[in-house]
Amino acid sequence: MIKRWQFEVALRLLGGQSGSRLLSFIGLLSIGGLTLAVAVLVTVLSVVNGFDRELRERVLGVVSHGTLYARDDSVTDWDAIRAMSLAHPQVLGVAPVVEGSGLLVANGELLGVSFKGVDTELEPTVSILPGFMVSGSFDDLAATRYGVLLGAELAGKLQVVRGDRVSLVLPRVSFGLAGPVLTTRQLEVAGVFRVGADIDGQQVLLNLEDARKLKRQRHIDGLVLRMKDLFDAPEVLQQLMLAMNDQALYGVSWMRQSGSLYEAIRTQKTTLFLLLMILVAVAAFNVVSNLVMTVDDNRGEVAILRTMGASPADIRRVFVVHGMLVGTIGLMLGILAGLALTVSLGRLFAFFNDAFSLNLMSEYFIRYLPIEILASDITLIVLITLGICMLATLYPASRAANANPAEALQYEV
Repeated sequence: MIKRWQFEVALRLLGGQSGSRLLSFIGLLSIGGLTLAVAVLVTVLSVVNGFDRELRERVLGVVSHGTLYARDDSVTDWDAIRAMSLAHPQVLGVAPVVEGSGLLVANGELLGVSFKGVDTELEPTVSILPGFMVSGSFDDLAATRYGVLLGAELAGKLQVVRGDRVSLVLPRVSFGLAGPVLTTRQLEVAGVFRVGADIDGQQVLLNLEDARKLKRQRHIDGLVLRMKDLFDAPEVLQQLMLAMNDQALYGVSWMRQSGSLYEAIRTQKTTLFLLLMILVAVAAFNVVSNLVMTVDDNRGEVAILRTMGASPADIRRVFVVHGMLVGTIGLMLGILAGLALTVSLGRLFAFFNDAFSLNLMSEYFIRYLPIEILASDITLIVLITLGICMLATLYPASRAANANPAEALQYEV
């Protein structure tokens, strides 16, 4: 139990009352190093948390959790398959899809894209994309003959807005009197969406019936499923295929497309946390040198306390409290600095990225710097840092407690 006088003595040592400017400077360096290490740790973990959240809630909310495909044209009763899929307790929604790829041409620009034909009434049950429309809506797609929804990035590259026309060139060659001819269709831009992910520049959406006509097929390509828990997608798909017992069906989960990326983010967070905690440990053990110098500089005061009746345990507690005060100050300042930097980091990143046209996130699955501060991370940082600081104080405190007061007073004289 810490006594009041022990705390007051530790606080006096913290204030640098010994008169040593060098000691005070080293104390400030110890606090500053710990502050910087903790601030960096808070900021880096918040950025990694942001990537994890955006992948789960935004990117994986737009892509299908799972898709049932047919190996050949023998599968025709998709309505029955959809009904059986909806009967599974883990399935929230099922919608038909027609998929393909081609080239979009407008204003002299030519870009490769993938397209999806969707049912505008059922698509909201399997995707959050309808909530990211910035121009037009899914209803406009249904009402427009050969309409198309473009991502904001794609629309910007093609320099088109709602109401403009683009040409879709399919990788299908037909033969006429003039020879081979590519399949081309004029599409009207019915709306623009902005998710802030790769889909903005890579994918376009068509009405289901229009997509089927473009591909010249009567059937759909598959069924898109949305699960209660996206991490159960592979297991749910396997259960559905076993229940249907149809060898012509096969399932593809989101993990084939984005699973490795998600695991990479989780592994990266753990690795960064461990590496940065080493940085915190190095900064915290600077407290050791500070305390050793404090003990040496105040050996006379320690000896006087011993002659006044203080036990070695009392002296040990004084220097432990002193070291913990130094660590706590550095920790709190680091957390405050880290939170301040984290909150402003997104705006700073956007400003410099736009001002200098850096395009720093062009290779990632989102186009901005996501941030998420978790209370659990802050709590873990506090507990581990305080634990490291406690360990760092044990040697100097024991050294002060074991000092011979007679020898100390002799040198003081």
